[in-house]
Amino acid sequence: MVRIATWNLWWKFGPWQERAEPIAVELERVAADVIGLQEVWSDASADQARLLAERLDMHLARTTKPSGEPDGFGNALLSRWPITSSETIRLPGREGERAVRSLLIAEIAHPDGTQIVGVTHLAWQYDRSSLREEQLAVVVGHLADRHCPDSRPVVLIGDLNAEPESDEVRRLTGRARTYVDGLVFTDAWAAVGDGVGHTWTRANPHSANAQWPRRRLDHVMIAWPRPKPLGNPLRAELFGVEPIDGVVPSDHYGVVVETDERTTVERDV
Repeated sequence: MVRIATWNLWWKFGPWQERAEPIAVELERVAADVIGLQEVWSDASADQARLLAERLDMHLARTTKPSGEPDGFGNALLSRWPITSSETIRLPGREGERAVRSLLIAEIAHPDGTQIVGVTHLAWQYDRSSLREEQLAVVVGHLADRHCPDSRPVVLIGDLNAEPESDEVRRLTGRARTYVDGLVFTDAWAAVGDGVGHTWTRANPHSANAQWPRRRLDHVMIAWPRPKPLGNPLRAELFGVEPIDGVVPSDHYGVVVETDERTTVERDV
């Protein structure tokens, strides 16, 4: 069984210095094998992703600038197993605007074979469904090039800023015209999660004034076709929900999913 988590850490917003220790404590408690993070910060003095990797004794990949320096506002991947390569891919922005969203693709040396993981964070604005479709078209195109139906399935994790019923996510999960023929993704929470699974809610004090609360924006997606039951989601739960020393760690709740590690060559038909 592999535990896969995603969490938006809310950059340097709100009481970000007070939130740093609760974030680390919660990630220690969750004890995931693979963790995708969004809105990680980096500045001249420190890199949040590296600090967390060192604290958790995990391997690190993160989005970088063309110069190779860490993104000041980016995505990161922490892994129990060595990360053999990683790549930062810039996603399209609205015409005339600077592209600030990105995809991190990493290869993990899992004991049973190479594991490809993509970590992304899409445009947030409510009226930009079409832009998120453009961004996911790029994301899925890059992941499709690396997905092999007979081996470990590609995993896509991140804050998609879109609900399962949105056009952009329905295309990802095969409920609408797919981005790439022959490739869809299992929405792990829809498959095995209990309840609505809202990751953005006014129940979180950092989101108390949210204009559009009660949404499931943060996702763990597992590519199909894949050998069954390898990669099938078994359990899913939210984390980062309760305050730690009086502080809720982020404005988003995280999602952790346990996946099946049994390997066969059977396929769904």
